[in-house]
Formats: sequence, structure tokens, C-alpha cells
Amino acid sequence: MTASHTVGRWLVDRAARSPERIAIDDRGLTVDYRTLADRAVALAARLRDAGYGPGDRIATVSASSADHVTLFFGCALAGVAFVPLSWRLTAAELGELLARTRPAIVAADDEHATLVAEAMQAAGWDGQAPPVATLGSAGLEARVPASGRDGTPRAVRDGDALLIVYTSGSEAEPKGAILTHEGCFWNNLALSGALPLHEDDVVLAMLPQFHVAAWNVQPLLAWWRGATVVLESTFQPSRVLRLIAERGVTCTMGVPTQYRLLADDPGWDAADVSSLRLAVVGGATAAPDLLAAWADRGVALTAGYGLTEAGPNVLCLPAAEAEAHVGAVGRPYPHVEVRLVDPDTGLTLDGPATGELQVRGPSVFAGYLGDPEATARALEHGWLRTGDLAARDASGVYRVVDRLKDIYISGGENVAPAEVERALERHPLVEAAAVVGAPDPVWGERGVAFVEPRAGALVSEDELLAHARTQLAGFKVPVRIVLVDELPRTGSQKVRRTLLRDRAARVAKEVSRERG
Repeated sequence: MTASHTVGRWLVDRAARSPERIAIDDRGLTVDYRTLADRAVALAARLRDAGYGPGDRIATVSASSADHVTLFFGCALAGVAFVPLSWRLTAAELGELLARTRPAIVAADDEHATLVAEAMQAAGWDGQAPPVATLGSAGLEARVPASGRDGTPRAVRDGDALLIVYTSGSEAEPKGAILTHEGCFWNNLALSGALPLHEDDVVLAMLPQFHVAAWNVQPLLAWWRGATVVLESTFQPSRVLRLIAERGVTCTMGVPTQYRLLADDPGWDAADVSSLRLAVVGGATAAPDLLAAWADRGVALTAGYGLTEAGPNVLCLPAAEAEAHVGAVGRPYPHVEVRLVDPDTGLTLDGPATGELQVRGPSVFAGYLGDPEATARALEHGWLRTGDLAARDASGVYRVVDRLKDIYISGGENVAPAEVERALERHPLVEAAAVVGAPDPVWGERGVAFVEPRAGALVSEDELLAHARTQLAGFKVPVRIVLVDELPRTGSQKVRRTLLRDRAARVAKEVSRERG
């Protein structure tokens, strides 16, 4: 391998320097760097001998595991794109993604073999369906299905696809974001500059491996640096708290929901989390009380912001600055350029301002798989349009205000749902809230709030409306609050606002009828 940024060589080079260090702790079964590299190199050779190389894709449906990581590095070395798909999907949803991906091979672990079989039937292949193989030493690592091609594939290059990760699809159909070797190199170089990992770190990977953060926020950097990655296939708060103490976990990354569940676990007060030196929270803005709960245990959470299309790392706020910038997500990572653009005029905004956050840099994705129109909408003269409305203060620190498409206009005033949600979530009996705009014959739109009370809590709509009126201007107070057992969420824990909008429209009609 001569290409300078190809990710497969990270493992091979590290194994040459630190062969006996532990690369993976997979539920107590450890794999050292020599073994992991030997397995990945052998698998890559089998893939290439079978005719697979750059331009091919292998789709996977698997829990986080050493076998899954081996396949990732085998694909990286062979130049095959690795496409991890969510096992949380229904067979029909998974079938749609498989058909869209057009993989050369579909690989599954034993746990999800039935789901994959059903998804393969649901896919409705245009042509011959790809072969299905199992992961591990008795599966793909022993025998790779023949491609039926002659000749040797070309060597992997920096610009070849490494990862194709489907976006959450919270507002539209999921799209496969193509991340190249070069892009992932720059993403991890930026991460190492802002939040470095070292050879003696122990990284707990508690996000499922169909998320980009499960690779590009700590794990890949850990394997580049020679650290140990502890893999968790499912998130069980009590078990995670034990692992932090037993494995001496020093670094981790999770979404606010995970940190909340850990802090709410009955074993939280007695848990030993003193080994943690770097705990990153992303995917959404963490509430102040959550940050305080972890700070009280001596762990200051480091806030981050990113999106799959950016690789994902864009902004981070060092824990030391969290108190001075409550609710912020920080400044750009090294090698990442950001700007704010006025959504109405398209003009770039200077100084303290609020506008659409846009990103440019070598870690930005190469486009959406098979969707040039969506790619063109997302990229404007090299700038990635995030669709997020962000505010920048005088010190250059950013905070995310809302999704642009989530904003609704009531009586000529813009209302950011995130602001209303934060106000409702300040009520002690509220676990989570989601607000969407609904048509109103007088005001144009009014907000309808869906509120998930804390477990066992009894709270009424009137009580929450009274609370909201103490927190918000009148035009921001929802016209109706709907109590729900659980907010609908995607696999990445983002609220499925599309579903809520349909329900909110019906609620708004009921309100109009009630008011005559």
C-alpha cells in the first residue's frame, strides 16, 4: 500500500509497532493488534482474489463485535466500501436500503440472520440478488463468494469510498453518505488535534456501529493510536457503569439520552466513574442539569456537534468552557471551516450572528450514494448545508438554535421549537418534549407540544401550559400540549417530527373546532 491516507494501513502499521497490545475487548474476549491485523489482511486478500475491489460495496447487519471490525478493516485494505445498516429497522425498511445500496455481498451476524433473510425477500431486487454471508472465522473470513469477474482489482486510493453511512431519515428518506479514506483521515486528524487519544487509553464504544460516530468519533482514532476499544453490542446502563470501573475506561462518546440513563440508574451514586478523563456528548444539546449531574461526579462532559455528511466532527466545546457557555457546542475542529449564512438572502454573516451553519473542509462527504440531485442540494460551491440554524457569539462560540425546516411562523414571528422544548423540559416532571408547527386559520401556524413525563410522574396539560407561560413570550406558548408515553424516535434517538406533524395538524383542527 502506497496511498498516504488509506485507513487500512493504520491497523497494519500499528500492529507492526504494538503487536501485543489489546485492540478490542469484545464482551470480555480480547483481540490484540497482531491478531486483528492478520485477520483483516487475510480477509482482504480473499476479497481481492475473489474479484472484489474499489467500486464494490459490502452491506452489513451486525451488532458491534470484533468480527464486524475485522470486516471493516478487511474492506478498507481491499478498497471495498463498508456499508453498516441498522438492525433496528423493520425487514421492509432494511430491504429498501439494501436495494438502494446494491451491495456485492450482504454480511450478517447470527443474531440478525433472520432479519436479513426477510429483508432480502422484501428488497425486490432489480436483477440477481447478492449473496448473503455470515461474519467471522467460519464465514467470510473462511470463504468469500466469487464475484464472477476476471482480473485483479486495482489498488485502493485515497479518494475511494471507505464508509457509506445512511443518515437517520428523520425528515426524508434515508440517504447513504459516502465517506472516503482521505475524508476519514482528515476527520480523525482533526479529532486528534482537539481531543487526543493515547496508547494507554481505554475507549468505551457504546453507540451501535451503524452510526458514523461509532467509527469516526474515538474508535478509529483509538486503533490508529494503539489504544484499546471496549465494544458494547447493546446499551444497558447498569452494565456500562460496571464496565467503566472494571475496564478502567478513560474515554467514551454518547448521546444525551445515554448519559441521562446512566445518571438515572439506581447504581449511579455508588458507581466508580473516576477513570473517565474524556466523555463526549453529541447528537443533541445536553441539558444543564445533565451536565451538572456528571460534573458532580467529577466528569465534565465535552459537548460536540457534527453530522454524518461532515464526517461527522464539526464543532466541540472543551469541558473547561462548559460553564461559561452553557448550551453551546463550541468552535470548529482543526481543518474544519464553518460559516453562517442568512437563510433569506444567502449572504455570509460576520461577527455575532444567527444563520444557517455551513461546513467546508477535507472531511466533508463525497456525496450521497446514487443521488446526485440530493448531493447538489446539500453542497453549494464546496460548502455543506447543514440545515441547522446556529448562533455565534462575540468569542466565536456556536450554539445550535434549531433545524431551519422545523421553524414555524406564528403571527409573523419566527418560533424555534428547540426554545419551547427547553422551556417545557425545565419543568421537574418532564422527561422530554417535542414541538412542531401546525396550521392555524388566524395565526398561520401555532405550536403543538408533545410531552413525555418522567417515569411515574402525574402532570396535566394545564400545569404545563401555566409553566410555559412563565418561561416564554405569548406567541411561543403552544396552543395545545399532548401527553405521550414516549416520543417517536429514530435509531439515533432523534425525534421523528414528520410523524408528530401529522398528529399536530389533527390536534390543531380539534382546537379550532372547540373555539368555534
